[in-house]
Amino acid sequence: MVAHGKMHFMTYEPMQRQVEEWISTHTPGYFGPLMMVARLAEELGELSRAVSHHTGEKRPKPGEAMGDIGDEIADVMFVLLCLANSMQIDLDKSWEGLLRKLYERDATRWK
Repeated sequence: MVAHGKMHFMTYEPMQRQVEEWISTHTPGYFGPLMMVARLAEELGELSRAVSHHTGEKRPKPGEAMGDIGDEIADVMFVLLCLANSMQIDLDKSWEGLLRKLYERDATRWK
């Protein structure tokens, strides 16, 4: 996000903290990283199915729900936040690096 030549950074810290609070009060802890990647693949599959149902590329099976794309995106985000937390990754720092790459290195790449 750039306004008047400056990048403005969003923050993931409240989301990471909220996930940490929920995990610490409702579960024995985070799954291992490889299990979370497997969970991510599962959630991405559900997102893919919902998108294909909503765009008409694949019809739902008889009795199968269309799926809610927003809910599926939120599920993917939750797993990603869990993975980041379990590996002590500061997503704000990672996001800032991504934005710098986009706005500095790739600023004119597709023009």
